[in-house]
Amino acid sequence: MLLIVGLGNPGSRHAANRHNIGFMALDALAARHGFSPWRQRFQGEVAEGRLGEDKVLALKPMTFMNESGRAVGEALRFYKAAPEDVLVLHDELDLSPGKVKLKRGGGHAGHNGLRSIIAHIGPDFRRLRLGIGHPGHKDRVHAYVLSDFAKQEQDWLERLLDAVAKEALLLTGDQAAASREKAEAAFMSKVNQAVFPQRPKAAKTSSPESGHASTSAPETPALESPPPAEARQSTEGGPVAQALRRVTGKLGLSKIEKD
Repeated sequence: MLLIVGLGNPGSRHAANRHNIGFMALDALAARHGFSPWRQRFQGEVAEGRLGEDKVLALKPMTFMNESGRAVGEALRFYKAAPEDVLVLHDELDLSPGKVKLKRGGGHAGHNGLRSIIAHIGPDFRRLRLGIGHPGHKDRVHAYVLSDFAKQEQDWLERLLDAVAKEALLLTGDQAAASREKAEAAFMSKVNQAVFPQRPKAAKTSSPESGHASTSAPETPALESPPPAEARQSTEGGPVAQALRRVTGKLGLSKIEKD
């Protein structure tokens, strides 16, 4: 069994906070894959379902962020599961907004939810780090994570939640380590491409002489034909041109030009 934990704070006041992106991602995953309705259990809300052949328990701790480990530990003990069977979805300040990265084991990097989980079950669980960006200074972090996503962030946020839910099948299974790492790399690549789609490349044109594709700029249009003789004579014979020739003649420039 796979235990997928989304981190956040309970209550409508915090529902749209950056700190609650773990809750948001788990909600999207459960909805997409037809999990059971949410119900109260393990000091949190749980929903049951399957990802491929794997049975999955989705858990949102309702203990507030800094006590998340209590709910996770209780669920783990009930199902006699190991920390390796746990995947935690959480906000990550040290990743650009919309970026994702999977990590296995390690410390908490100051995240109170991870700190609590490590205290209850140890560090050997997987983490799906969901980038929310950094406000720029540590003194602004608390207010930043407990504030709602800005309006201009909604586009990438929706793409991120949808992609995580869609590609979640790549995070399941009991395959060998090499295959598991390959699947996790594919998950990160697919999600990041969905959130930040590549722009189409410029169309290539073929050179008739070489037959090779070229991305050079289109040829400039041909220069216009020279004006007819009558127009040239009119221009050369105009009062301004005649006055200029008289001046250059006085300065001796006419003779230089002729030489």
